[in-house]
Amino acid sequence: MTPPETTQIALELAELRRTMEVGFAEQRGQLALLVQRGDQTDQKLADHEARLDSLEKARWPLPSLAALVSLSALGATLYQLAAR
Repeated sequence: MTPPETTQIALELAELRRTMEVGFAEQRGQLALLVQRGDQTDQKLADHEARLDSLEKARWPLPSLAALVSLSALGATLYQLAAR
């Protein structure tokens, strides 16, 4: 190999190295963005779970309320029958 060919090969290798470094930096940036989005999704999921838990705790106990209303209706009916 002549010196100009060696120099040309070195220049091509340096350019290839820069291209690879730029590509890797771009991939690292995209990966960091995906990690950030994953963290945001995890936070939103945790917030939704907390809201759902609070809603479940605050909801009316419908089966108990239905039993109470039916017992009240039965009591009112028995009272009306006894009053006759």
